[in-house]
Parts: sequence; C-alpha cells; structure tokens
Amino acid sequence: MMTSYDQLHEARTALDTPLFAALPGDIRVSFEFFPPKTEALMAQLWDVVTTLGPLNPSFVSVTYGAGGSTRDRTHGTVARIVREAKLPAAAHLTCVDASKAEIREVAESYWEAGVRHVVALRGDMGAPGVPFQPHPDGYASAADLVAGLKEIAPFEISVSAYPETHPDAASPEVDIDNLKRKLDAGASRAISQFFFQPETFFRFRDKLAAAGITAPVLPGILPVSNVAQTRKFAAACGAAIPAWMDGLFEGLDSHPASRQLVAATIAAEFARRLYAGGVRDFHFYTLNRAELSYAICHLLGLRPKPAPLEKAA
Repeated sequence: MMTSYDQLHEARTALDTPLFAALPGDIRVSFEFFPPKTEALMAQLWDVVTTLGPLNPSFVSVTYGAGGSTRDRTHGTVARIVREAKLPAAAHLTCVDASKAEIREVAESYWEAGVRHVVALRGDMGAPGVPFQPHPDGYASAADLVAGLKEIAPFEISVSAYPETHPDAASPEVDIDNLKRKLDAGASRAISQFFFQPETFFRFRDKLAAAGITAPVLPGILPVSNVAQTRKFAAACGAAIPAWMDGLFEGLDSHPASRQLVAATIAAEFARRLYAGGVRDFHFYTLNRAELSYAICHLLGLRPKPAPLEKAA
C-alpha cells in the first residue's frame, strides 16, 4: 500500500518536465563495430554503418581478435569505412602474439589505407582466465604499444579505461596508474569499458581527476538486449550487472520486440543520467546493430545531418 509520501513523490515525478524534452543535441558520439565473418554479415554491417553515419560520429572503431585472429577482416572493414563511408575510422590493435615487427607491418598498412586513428590495447590471450603473456619480441603493455605506434607514424591513439578496475590489476590505484602511463606515452583519450550504473562512471571520473588525469574519458555504452550474452561479456571484464536489470528482462526470452523496447528504455535512461552529470561524449558498443544506439542518440537530441546536395551538371 502506498503512503501519502509515496503518492506525492510519484505525482511530482509524473508532473516534472519529460526526461528527454528539449535536449539540444549537444553530444558527440562514436560507435564500435566488429569485423564480419561473411559477405552476408558484411552487408548487414554496412547497413548499420550507413544508418549511423549521418549522426556524424567523431569516429567509428573496428575491433581486433585475440592474437590478430581477425587481422585481415579488421583491416578490410576499416579501409572500406574510410574509403566508401568517408567516416573517421579507428582500427584496434593489440600486443597479443605479435612481435614489434609484425605490429609495425600492420600499423603501416593501416596508415597506407588512410587510417589515422588506432585504439591501442594490451589485449587478452583469448581463453578465459589465461594470464597475458607478452610475445618475446613484442610489446609488454599497452603503454609500450602506444609509444611504439607513435614512433611508426603520428597516429591519434585511444586506449581503454576500466571504471570497475581491470580484472588483472592489483588495485584500483594500480589500474589508474596504468591508464596514466598510457596517456603519458602519447594517447589522447580513453574509452571506458561498459558499465551499467551512472554513479560508477562519476566515481571513476572523480578518481581520475584526483590522480591528475585531464584527458577525456568516453563512457562506453553497451545497450543490453541479450542478458545472457552480456553476462559473459561482463564476467570477462569485471563489470557488474545490477540485479534489477536481470529482473526487468525476466520472462522476455520469447518476446524479442518487447525485449528491444525494454533494452531501449533502460539504456536511454542510463545515458540521460550520464548527460545530467555533464557527460557529452558517448561511445556505443553496437554489436553491429544500429537500432538501440540510434534510438538513444535520438532521445538525447542528436539528429542526422542531411546529405550534401549534388551539384547540377
């Protein structure tokens, strides 16, 4: 039974200005894709790229499999985005199972393809729980990789950040020190691992400021529609899934359309609370799907730019 206080609180909430009303669209966005395995999946990804491209992203990035397992597909995808979609594309690059000479070869091929932005990561070995082992002739850390890439070409470089601490880090303080080393080595920004509560990012942002880190850190947004899949992702990177989120998806396994609506509602409110806390840059882990990311951007006031008019012959 609701008390009079509860009723008053709910009435005030209902009468407040709508959560997404009159937002000016003063946000900047970026999107992450993974390289497709087949021509059919490439066609699907290209639909996503052409849907999200008019939102004028600051950049889009393409992931890189453990040990370079998607090297050719990553290169082909990034090169096509630069060439055909005319979007600023960033290629992921990791230290795993690669010598410095091999990384130089990959980096130089990116540069030749017109790629000017690299997301530099230490990377994981591929199997869950297997500790990272540097290649005997490779880079021992992401900070070393950043420094090495800067010697190869004047790349713009992004690195990763972990609001809930990297699973391999001895402590949050050690993890923040590692982030600082990556930035000091030449990275210009960090992209955070995904998280599901705005306060997680706000606390992390305060810790970075206290540590003297002033480089921008983009919050990574993972719109959730498949909780089981998200749980696997979260277990691998140390992100916590709130119990209430599990509860909201309960019973929707056989209702995909409803599941999408619930996913959009959760992710949009989450992004709106980040916006209220001063966040203006958002990085979306799209999982090669456009709908949720596009809907969130729309609710935050972002609108597509019309294509330039063709000049008459």
